[in-house]
Amino acid sequence: NCGSALTKMSRRYDSRTTIFSPEGRLYQVEYAMEAIGNAGSAIGILSKDGVVLVGEKKVTSKLLQTSTSTEKMYKIDDHVACAVAGIMSDANILINTARVQAQRYTYAYQEPMPVEQLVQSLCDTKQGYTQFGGLRPFGVSFLFAGWDKNYGFQLYMSDPSGNYSGWKAAAIGANNQAAQSMLKQDYKDEITREEAVQLALKVLSKTMDSTSLTSEKLELAEVFLTPSGNVKYQVCSSDSLSKLLLKFGVTQPAAETS
Repeated sequence: NCGSALTKMSRRYDSRTTIFSPEGRLYQVEYAMEAIGNAGSAIGILSKDGVVLVGEKKVTSKLLQTSTSTEKMYKIDDHVACAVAGIMSDANILINTARVQAQRYTYAYQEPMPVEQLVQSLCDTKQGYTQFGGLRPFGVSFLFAGWDKNYGFQLYMSDPSGNYSGWKAAAIGANNQAAQSMLKQDYKDEITREEAVQLALKVLSKTMDSTSLTSEKLELAEVFLTPSGNVKYQVCSSDSLSKLLLKFGVTQPAAETS
């Protein structure tokens, strides 16, 4: 039986993070990616005048006090932010690392850290956890949105293996393949920020497990340039998000109680 033989083989080679199977796979890293496949999804879209990040908040219980701070979106520096899918406690460590690295760079060179350099240094940290024994990989995927003077607006995606790549539109978390194929169909190169928000909300409404989209279940953040030329990271308020959902026809207006 071929299936059981493969299972036995993975059992033999998946007990440590650093052991390759005969096919050249690192099972622990693949398991970490699998863990992310069950997390709340996040979508990032690059537009000509900014980067849009939208995330799904998993509301696990009605009794849970919804936090005033964001749960999926994090500001790393004035010019870089990220969306997270996966184990939040793992993500917090990497976010803190990224924030310290960004500040060290600014302290040393008196200018903001280039976005790709920041992403790359964080991915070097992640990669170490797939190579040295005794530790497990971080069970987190990130979407990084940022702006720098070298390449303008940028969107990067990274996973537990330490790989990262630049994207025009990307999805992480639950149903990410369905979301990715929808983005592939509908993304246009000269998309504006407003169109990007509309596209992200549309994709999320069709791929999320939840039947109706509400502002409590979503987070929206944008990185863009102000008229004065400064980079701004802005999280959309709950009220504005509700209005956007209605405007784009993604949600149904609340039935008026008589």
